[in-house]
Amino acid sequence: MYKVARASEYLAITGAGIDDIKLVKKSWVFPWQSCTVFDVSPVNYTFKVQAMSAEKLPFVLPAVFTIGPRVEDTEALILYARLISPHDKHSNHVNELVEGVIEGETRVLAASMTMEQIFKGTKEFKKEVFDKVQLELDQFGLIIYNANVKQLVDVPGHEYFSYLGQKTQMEAANQARIDVSEAKMKGEIGAKERTGLTLQNAAKIDAESKIITMQRQGEGTKAEINVKTEIKVFENQKEADVAKANAELAMKKAAWTKDAQVAEVEATKAVALRTAQLQTEVEKMNALTRTEKLKAEFLSKASVEYETKVQEANWELYNKQKQAEAVLYEKQKEAEAQRAAADAAFYSKQKEAEGLVALASAQGTYLRTLLDAVNNDYSALRDFLMIDNGTYLEIAKTNAIAVRDLQPKISVWNHGGEQGIGGSGNAMKDIAGLYKMLPPVLDTVYEQTGMQPPAWIGTLKK
Repeated sequence: MYKVARASEYLAITGAGIDDIKLVKKSWVFPWQSCTVFDVSPVNYTFKVQAMSAEKLPFVLPAVFTIGPRVEDTEALILYARLISPHDKHSNHVNELVEGVIEGETRVLAASMTMEQIFKGTKEFKKEVFDKVQLELDQFGLIIYNANVKQLVDVPGHEYFSYLGQKTQMEAANQARIDVSEAKMKGEIGAKERTGLTLQNAAKIDAESKIITMQRQGEGTKAEINVKTEIKVFENQKEADVAKANAELAMKKAAWTKDAQVAEVEATKAVALRTAQLQTEVEKMNALTRTEKLKAEFLSKASVEYETKVQEANWELYNKQKQAEAVLYEKQKEAEAQRAAADAAFYSKQKEAEGLVALASAQGTYLRTLLDAVNNDYSALRDFLMIDNGTYLEIAKTNAIAVRDLQPKISVWNHGGEQGIGGSGNAMKDIAGLYKMLPPVLDTVYEQTGMQPPAWIGTLKK
């Protein structure tokens, strides 16, 4: 079957030959495949979200979100086809899913802001809600095309915005009264300020004249003091430079003296060190001479000993080779004798086995002849063989010996007539026989094992 989707639709095909989901606009759909048509046009979702600010003040936020699948993203469209498209996008399932995401993110964001921040920063609040809701909707392959957050509404019993409006009106009226009072005050103060400013300006001019005269006198005195101070500082600086130069000269003299003494000591030590080195070299040469002499002596001695040891080793090796050849010849003779004995034993065992095979063959022929004689009756053949071999006699002897070794105690009881108890006849005969049998049984058990019967049965006569 060949299917074609409309402009706002897609085909989701699954089944044979498709690993996951195949999204196309048109395609052949074979009998072993399943095809679902889903609409990708956006839908408007209108909500009234109840939230609470950081001051725990409840409010209602009416909002309209236009949401639909992300058609330009293939992976997001596959997510939408897998999770949302099996349901009607106007169904309660999809509506509750989107509403849950929006309400959850709106309440979390509102709980971190004060009512004043929400009210004054409606644009920022809308952007925060938009971003957080979009982040959650990405996992369903959905995108927010448009979000319209309306004016905040009071929750019944919590008329915050009504009181806020009244507060604004009262603040405007009070501000108007304050402005009128300030205007009157400015008029009265202005006249007084004019008179005061005239007097202040006259006094200010006199004071400035006196200040200028004093400044001129102070500047002359200050210049004289500065000159004297600079001369004193220059003299002190020169004295410090001279003292510093003297100190540096003394330090350099001390360093030169130290270097001269160190050089003298180093020269003395170098002469002693060179003398010790030359003495060491002389001793080394003497040691080498003695070593070479000892080496020559030991080498000549070792060469003689080596030649002697080699001759002795060759003679000992020759003796051991001859001894080994003699032992090998003896072992070869012993092995040949053992092989001959083994061949004789093998021949004997072989003949013995051939005799056993012939005997078994004769016994088989004998058994087949007997079995034919009794018309293939295996029980009759078994009885004949056991009688012929004396097996029954041996079994009887063994049983007799076993019974004799046990030494059993046999008791014989006589219970009288056969009419039962109280002349009731055969009706009570079996029960009477059972009760009559118990005493001898218990007595026999006690004699054989020493075990007493339970107390509820009774006691035996000692």
